[in-house]
Amino acid sequence: MFIDKVDIKIKAGNGGDGVVAWRREKYEPSGGPAGGDGGKGGDVYFVVDEGTRTLVDFRYKKHYRAMNGDNGSKSNRTGKNGEDLYIKVPPGTIVKHKETGEILADLVEKDDYALIQEGGHGGKGNTRFKTSTRRAPKFATPGKKTDELEIELELKVVADVGLIGFPNVGKSTLLSMVTSAKPKIADYHFTTLHPNLGIVNYKGVDSFTLADIPGLVEGAHEGVGLGHEFLKHTARTKLLVHVVDISGSENRNPLEDFEKINFELQKYDENLISKCRIVIGNKSDLLDDPSLIENLKERVEKEGMVFYETSALTNQGLDTFLDVVMAKLKQLEQETPELPKTEEVKVYQHEQKKEDPINVFKEKGAFVIEGKKIERLIDSVNFEDTESMNYFQKYLRDHGVVDRLRELGIQDGDLVKIGDIEFDYAE
Repeated sequence: MFIDKVDIKIKAGNGGDGVVAWRREKYEPSGGPAGGDGGKGGDVYFVVDEGTRTLVDFRYKKHYRAMNGDNGSKSNRTGKNGEDLYIKVPPGTIVKHKETGEILADLVEKDDYALIQEGGHGGKGNTRFKTSTRRAPKFATPGKKTDELEIELELKVVADVGLIGFPNVGKSTLLSMVTSAKPKIADYHFTTLHPNLGIVNYKGVDSFTLADIPGLVEGAHEGVGLGHEFLKHTARTKLLVHVVDISGSENRNPLEDFEKINFELQKYDENLISKCRIVIGNKSDLLDDPSLIENLKERVEKEGMVFYETSALTNQGLDTFLDVVMAKLKQLEQETPELPKTEEVKVYQHEQKKEDPINVFKEKGAFVIEGKKIERLIDSVNFEDTESMNYFQKYLRDHGVVDRLRELGIQDGDLVKIGDIEFDYAE
């Protein structure tokens, strides 16, 4: 089964809460703040696993969560950080934000990885709020909570060589003859709906990956016949081998087929033409009229490509085909120097990008304050402690909440609601 697109949900770990605690020592009757910070929540990474070739596992598991950070504890002990989550994906996986379509990571090679969502930072224990004037703070702050993200994973096959051509020209048969891959093969069109991958062991010395890219049809660049789904896989290959049925067994013209596929490649991405330097005339065992391929050979040579006749069914010409492909791959390696890998890790700062506005409005005689951060903060306020209340009121002033309440005409004694908490306003 080949799965090349799937949606999942991920969630980095929440930060642990800071705590309020006090020293209890025999010779320190007044004690002092000793509440530890919360631990950081686990991050979510995506990492390439070369042993994985499809996204099929994601069909059955849709939710992925990193561990939460532990809450702080007494004696200024910081809570344990949540364990990071590493999600393994096959080479060629593109990670997208489902809602916006933004590409968050493009994971192609071994050891490629990306940090997609950071865990929430831990809250501060009451020790953190001790100052020269605030000797015994009776409040702490909660850890940062994270949102669940909906992610789209899309797989573009990563292969050294891709076989392209119309349906039923023998690509699957060719793949099965030179690799251990076992694609479904039958004598009708569109038997291959997803790319099949195989590894070619070349003379016991070298190897390369070979992909049978599903059959293209006219209008593929416009999406006809799942054209975009097929064409996207060609972008990942180093070399394209164009397979043409030269037998004329289906009343097809080999030259016309060759030109039509080239047209679709060029319309989809002009760079693909430069990758297609080898043309295989397959089903030569069924060729009754040699004149069918004369014009094809002439056109191929005019384009600077090489042409070989093969019969995947009878193994005719396959050794020569592999020799040419291997030589071409080595040539490409010499022509294209390997770029140094960057040590930089892409981090998708979803929560940092997304604003957390504080809304202030009047409803049914009460003044309502809404906002995720302020609703989490109020859970840590000790309403019986002056210093805790002063800290909370300073937060409201610093974030413009008090100014907005005044603009709405608030007076001393008016009711204010924040989440489930209600209190009377006082200047």
